[in-house]
Amino acid sequence: MNLTQWLESARFNREFMANVTHWHVTPPKAAQFAPFPDSLDPRLVKVYAKRGVTQLYTHQHDAVEAVAAGKNIVVVTPTASGKTLCYNLPVLDAILKDPAARAIYLFPTKALSADQVSELYEVIEQADIAIKTYTYDGDTPAAARKAIRQAGHIVVTNPDMLHSGILPHHTKWIQLFENLRYIVIDELHMYRGVFGSHLCNILRRLKRICEFYGSHPQFICCSATIANPEELAHAICDCPMTLIDNNGAPSGEKHFIFYNPPVINRQLGIRKGALGETRAIAEDLIQNHISTIVFARSRIQVEVLVNHLKQITAGRLGDSGLVRGYRSGYLASQRRQIEQGLRSGRILGVVSTNALELGIDIGSLEACVICGYPGTISGTWQQAGRAGRRQGASLTVMVANSSPLSQYIIAHPEYFFERSPEHGLIYPDNLYILLNHLKCAAYELPFADGDTYAGQDIKEILGYLEESGVLRHAGSTWHWSAEDFPASEIDLRSASNENFLIIDITHNDRKVIGEMDRFTVPMLLHEHAIYMHEGRQYQVEELDFPNKKAYIRSVDVDYYTDANLEVNLRVLDVLDEDKDETRSWGEVLVTSLVTMFKKMKLDTGENLGSGNVNLPELEMHTTAYWACFEPELYPDLTQEQLQQALLGASNVLGIVAPMTLMCDPKDISVLCQVRAPFTGKPTIYLYDGYPGGIGFSEKLFHLHDHLWQQAASVIGGCDCLNGCPSCVGPDGDKRLTLRLLEGLRHDSKSKE
Repeated sequence: MNLTQWLESARFNREFMANVTHWHVTPPKAAQFAPFPDSLDPRLVKVYAKRGVTQLYTHQHDAVEAVAAGKNIVVVTPTASGKTLCYNLPVLDAILKDPAARAIYLFPTKALSADQVSELYEVIEQADIAIKTYTYDGDTPAAARKAIRQAGHIVVTNPDMLHSGILPHHTKWIQLFENLRYIVIDELHMYRGVFGSHLCNILRRLKRICEFYGSHPQFICCSATIANPEELAHAICDCPMTLIDNNGAPSGEKHFIFYNPPVINRQLGIRKGALGETRAIAEDLIQNHISTIVFARSRIQVEVLVNHLKQITAGRLGDSGLVRGYRSGYLASQRRQIEQGLRSGRILGVVSTNALELGIDIGSLEACVICGYPGTISGTWQQAGRAGRRQGASLTVMVANSSPLSQYIIAHPEYFFERSPEHGLIYPDNLYILLNHLKCAAYELPFADGDTYAGQDIKEILGYLEESGVLRHAGSTWHWSAEDFPASEIDLRSASNENFLIIDITHNDRKVIGEMDRFTVPMLLHEHAIYMHEGRQYQVEELDFPNKKAYIRSVDVDYYTDANLEVNLRVLDVLDEDKDETRSWGEVLVTSLVTMFKKMKLDTGENLGSGNVNLPELEMHTTAYWACFEPELYPDLTQEQLQQALLGASNVLGIVAPMTLMCDPKDISVLCQVRAPFTGKPTIYLYDGYPGGIGFSEKLFHLHDHLWQQAASVIGGCDCLNGCPSCVGPDGDKRLTLRLLEGLRHDSKSKE
């Protein structure tokens, strides 16, 4: 059965259609072409003609023309629309006309870097031109690094390597910085929140070094669809940007189905699990030989789905290479092997976290099944775009889970299909981030009295760094004087510099099969945890926390483990508050400790038992916004009822806050206390999930009224009777939560 037949069959399947809340069809779109600009080197036009590209899409043509006119550009078109040509053409053309010209390509991941550079190699080889292109990242052999520094025309790298491997050693890269013409930033929409704030400061340092060497590079940015691409590009690159968004690429017919699992208990608002429904739909597609990608929200979900789908496609020997998993934690070589298998068609199905959301070339998949709303409209379209990348009909099925936002989206398709995608926000001047990058900038080049950084007066900060012993003020110059290497102290994406190695000791040969960041390890790699990798189960025999190693052994069991995380918060300092102290913003210390784990049956989710976890407590100093409730407004409520109301409000705030800020849901965490030690009252805290804070909690402090109105709207709009996982969560109470929110609103109005 092909995809068209499957779609026809689904339309007449009453059981399936009973759960479909919306079936959206996007008609095919014809391509809009424009000729190659006359200014391009004829050798480039000739080689692309050999590759089947005889004319450009309109957005490609306009991008090349705008770059030739000296403009900084941001290209915003859907997935698989040929954005790569928007930067490859002007960069290759510039180098052909001036062999001294140089370019830096920045990609958010090493996988994407490797994928893009392979296409560049092919073009350069076919054209037989002397342009040297190299990938410079953590996997680049030491012997190749010297050659890249001296002779590389195009250096393909990632923000992490630019930050710690190139900028601090700029004296070894004089050829690059003296002749740098272009800085290409792909997947710009990925640089939001913490990551984007760091990238902005890395680019500030890069431009400072370029100015020292006398170069003034242009920026070429590419992004998936977001609401404010020009604004985000301007904020990150700190220069005027020209928007190119007249997409001329063709697309095939696209079917997008919203699927809500059936209700199995109306009183409690409980639906069938999204994971089980996703598994059934993916199984049907794969058994009909329809190439499929499945997106899951967590590593455990990925491995549970891979385990099942491997079983249904297993051959006589019991193993199946037709279905593979793909997520962070897999080794780079393993991920490359999976990508090649998808491109060649040897792999029929892949289950991934959002690691495959980016534009890595994985060939022509026909269907995409998404388990739970990914959290953003742009992220959902990115995942859906992995199917039908080479035209032809494609299918996306989004299976809703019980989260409030997922249920809201599934019930209001107009919000998804008619609303502009989210904004990308960054806070590069957050003091914690700014201070760390100023250390790096001082290490790279001394500051002189009167120097500014990104237009800011930094005399006070430089004085603070001198008092801290890392700078020395001699004459009119500030020099780095510490022995430390400051770039090594900055973590761009969480705890990537503190990754734990996962070592398989099943056959006593101690083979490294994966890695995991420090903050995830206590949840998934505690002793006796069942760790799942490529659908196989392993038991953690030993977790060596000081040496950052986990030793695992292959086992054959029908359960997985789920750990319980206990989080506590202590207020350190109040930085701002309203006059009645009902809402505040300040510095807090968050401690987290994994206390126990449960054994969950693979097929039913049944609890099979539990065990204790003995690991050290983790601490994080960050910022938080908190709102407290006056107990006298609720004299008839017991402690248990107050707890239910607070849990219900916390559940929905965890969804509403990221929507309000248009940030990543992981950037904000929520915690409630029935009698908070600091306030002495029922209190809800929303804190930045990043050491030092990133500015989100401060923004929520100022958006207090809007935030709580949105929370009440989401709960009030849910059609459950007494509360459900889709609004107040499994432990909340709908009536009590709405009363709590209403009391806060009235109290706020009475104090104005």
